[in-house]
Amino acid sequence: MITIGVEEEYLLLDPETCLPVPLADQVRAAAGLGPIAEDGELQPELLQAQVEVATPVCTDLDEVGGHLLRLRHALGTAAEKNGCRLAATGVAPFRTEAPVPVTRNARYLALRSHAPQLVAEHLVNGMHVHAAVPDKETGVAVLSRVRPWLPVLVAMSANSPFWDGKDTGFASWRTVIFGRWPVSGPPPRFTSLADHDRRIQSILDTGTVDDTGQLYWQARLSERYPTIEVRCTDVQLRADAAVMFAGLVRALVATALREHRAEVPLPECPHELLQVMNWHAARHGLSGLLIDPSGRARKAGDMLCVLLDHLTPALEEAGDTREVTSLVHRLLQEGTPADRQRRALAEGGLPALTELITGETAAT
Repeated sequence: MITIGVEEEYLLLDPETCLPVPLADQVRAAAGLGPIAEDGELQPELLQAQVEVATPVCTDLDEVGGHLLRLRHALGTAAEKNGCRLAATGVAPFRTEAPVPVTRNARYLALRSHAPQLVAEHLVNGMHVHAAVPDKETGVAVLSRVRPWLPVLVAMSANSPFWDGKDTGFASWRTVIFGRWPVSGPPPRFTSLADHDRRIQSILDTGTVDDTGQLYWQARLSERYPTIEVRCTDVQLRADAAVMFAGLVRALVATALREHRAEVPLPECPHELLQVMNWHAARHGLSGLLIDPSGRARKAGDMLCVLLDHLTPALEEAGDTREVTSLVHRLLQEGTPADRQRRALAEGGLPALTELITGETAAT
């Protein structure tokens, strides 16, 4: 069984104005989750209006869901005690005129010095799924097989349509904002671990990025853990939707491992096509067509069926088929979180939008 872990980032918002509030230190202190440590469940984020959680290593999806609900509830309660709300949305729908302060951390302060405007606008929240791999050489092979499916996950997870109080026209504006960093977007295809390490070193040698932590590809080898880290998805409104993506990522990695061992030829997906697929997914979500790994346009519902067919053996082996497929069907019925945000604002204005992105964060 492939073990998994999930990291989630959230915003702290004023319940009346929906504006970010820099209360991360107070909320973390009130959450009652123990001291903040490098490998702890509660971690600081770039801006002081953000908080991040990390589950322990999990073997099944029920574990993932239980930990996420526990962490979301603890932070949500702590936020309420400090006069704000915990929000699971991919970007801040509204911003204050003055930038949110940067967390007093040497790494984050260096980032602000390096790219001040990007840091000021980095009010974005993602969900990262770690899935275990046997070794780094195998991990590189897995990356090459997972990368063509990342745009589908981007479309499914879209939860960031509003920015500065306006509809961006994009389902995942977070994907666009993240794409402005020097190393971002879909990862390139690597031929081996040696090729991977050589090309990363050539990036570091330029001095444009300080370390491998600033390689913001949507999927990458983790430096800290023996895992593949898939980080293309917006944070989800609901914890069970996050569980769905954890199951999908584990199945993608398991399928890639099986194909690698069986020496199935690598999928042909040029990097320029993958970039187009990623932009298209961020723009439209599930509202129209998606582009499959061969470059063919398909209806979004058909594309999700193709994905599930691809993953069926791995889902069945893990015992995740029923839970994941039922959540995918719910997603097709309700639309993406971006669709739900748009409906809430249209039907109930700012109060309804605020209630949606904060009220479902810790809902069971």
